[in-house]
Amino acid sequence: MNFQQLRIIRETVRQNYNLTEASAALYTSQSGVSKHIKDLEDELGVQLFVRKGKRLLGLTEPGEALLSIVERMLIDADNIKRLADDFNKVDEGTLTIATTHTQARYVLPPIVNAFKKLFPKVHLVLQQASPVEIAEMLLLGVADIGIATESLTTEDNLASVSFYNWQHSIITPQDHPLTRLSPKEITLERLAEYPIITYHGGFTGRSKIDKAFENAGIDADIVMSALDADVIKTYVELGMGVGIVHDVAYDPERDHRLKQIRTDIFGVNTTWIAVRKGHLLRGYGYEFISQCAPKADIKALKKAAYPED
Repeated sequence: MNFQQLRIIRETVRQNYNLTEASAALYTSQSGVSKHIKDLEDELGVQLFVRKGKRLLGLTEPGEALLSIVERMLIDADNIKRLADDFNKVDEGTLTIATTHTQARYVLPPIVNAFKKLFPKVHLVLQQASPVEIAEMLLLGVADIGIATESLTTEDNLASVSFYNWQHSIITPQDHPLTRLSPKEITLERLAEYPIITYHGGFTGRSKIDKAFENAGIDADIVMSALDADVIKTYVELGMGVGIVHDVAYDPERDHRLKQIRTDIFGVNTTWIAVRKGHLLRGYGYEFISQCAPKADIKALKKAAYPED
């Protein structure tokens, strides 16, 4: 048994039992992948995959049991390497952050700038994705740190800390009737008189928006949904509706044709920072989290790298 065989088992499952895709992901030949699987099955004396001819259809019961062990072994092997790297190259390496457009565009720039000054030799990768995709990237080990408002606190295999709290704002053209109202006069009923453009489901607190209208018994006319605030503001500027966006997603200079109306009618949202349990970050990874959230319990996150059974 060797680590290449274990990586092949894991990658074959990840690629939905497609040996061609698994071999491509591991930069090896399909015949080599097949041989490694057969050799491991012969060594263990059990069949790991359900087959139909030469095709793999899924895992057998022993294969399912083995997969969870394989995942833990490969995670621990990565952790050993990171531990050694922390002592040998404390300020070099790669840190992959998976986050949404809103965080990458409006929240993270000053933090990334400060981090790069502290660790100029660290290659920082920002991967933009949906909250569900971010959670999946963390679980697969594709990303080291995830930052989003949704999805990161509902997965048992992720450890999360609070980043910051925020509220939605209403965005309108400068001459819109809502701009002539005081903040106290802005209600869900008043807002529902106009077409609404806001985030797609599962993004940037959209669930809070839907819940607010639902609880008030109001059928809001959401005419368009988008993945990021820049797109929402573009269509608001065209007069297609009133926008509801993250309150940081408004720049008075850049968005001078638009008006921001701050409101608390949608409640408070929390953006979270998450890491995968069992995944030990390099020292600079925890420093990045500290830059984001100085009060974050870094010791608790490190402890989550070795959860108790």
